[in-house]
Amino acid sequence: MTTSITLGHFLSLGAILFAMSVIGIFLNRKNLIVLLMAIELMLLAVNMNFVAFSHYLGNMDGQVFVFFILTVAAAESAIGLAILVVLFRNRSSINVDELDTLKG
Repeated sequence: MTTSITLGHFLSLGAILFAMSVIGIFLNRKNLIVLLMAIELMLLAVNMNFVAFSHYLGNMDGQVFVFFILTVAAAESAIGLAILVVLFRNRSSINVDELDTLKG
């Protein structure tokens, strides 16, 4: 008995990952590292949906689009972590509640 993985399986897994990242953002608003990880998980869930549609439609456009999204996400996470290191050196904390110096 062989079972095949359909498009619905990939879309369900992508929706579960996306929902987990949204829940992670709403439940944890204190730690910047966890917020960055939740945002990256959200992007990866969307990328999985792009790859699934690309495979099942027989078109490479979705996979090329994923390549560009991953490039931008890597740059975003590098810049975010660099800002996080600077904030930690200056404030000795990465708690979001304590980072209110930009308020006007």
